[in-house]
Amino acid sequence: MLDVLTPALRKWLGLALAVIVVDHLTKRWVSSVLDFHEFVPVLPFFSLVRVHNTGAAFSFLADAGGWQRWFFIAVGIVATVIIMRLLKRHAHEPRLAFALALVLGGALGNVIDRVLLGHVVDFLYFHYRGFAWPAFNVADSAISVGAALLIWDGLRGKPAAPKNAA
Repeated sequence: MLDVLTPALRKWLGLALAVIVVDHLTKRWVSSVLDFHEFVPVLPFFSLVRVHNTGAAFSFLADAGGWQRWFFIAVGIVATVIIMRLLKRHAHEPRLAFALALVLGGALGNVIDRVLLGHVVDFLYFHYRGFAWPAFNVADSAISVGAALLIWDGLRGKPAAPKNAA
């Protein structure tokens, strides 16, 4: 199967795989050094905390009763299929392909957690005084950065085609 992948597509799939590996290595490390709900201040505005999210971003649907696990797995699989098709079609467009590869790696990183654990391990926690951002992980970061780059790429548009001299 790998022989049908173009070098450009292999590069982007490699980036997605790197996101998955870093995501899972960091989640494994946090799970080995922190107990569930343990909170370790690192900086005045940043802490490590081990939480398990059964919902989506910002713990959306976390208390839905269990069906959301399979729903988010299905959403992740559908997103993977769509992103793979887009990557194959746009592998030679570096900005777009980079963004798609980040989203792909992040989505698959979280799907793997949902399949194996039934939840996603979150551990990066930013806070300041009364404000706190919900804990997140490397996969969430990749998805967020990739989505922002997709929006930026869409707003920038495609470069104008050179005019043919007649």
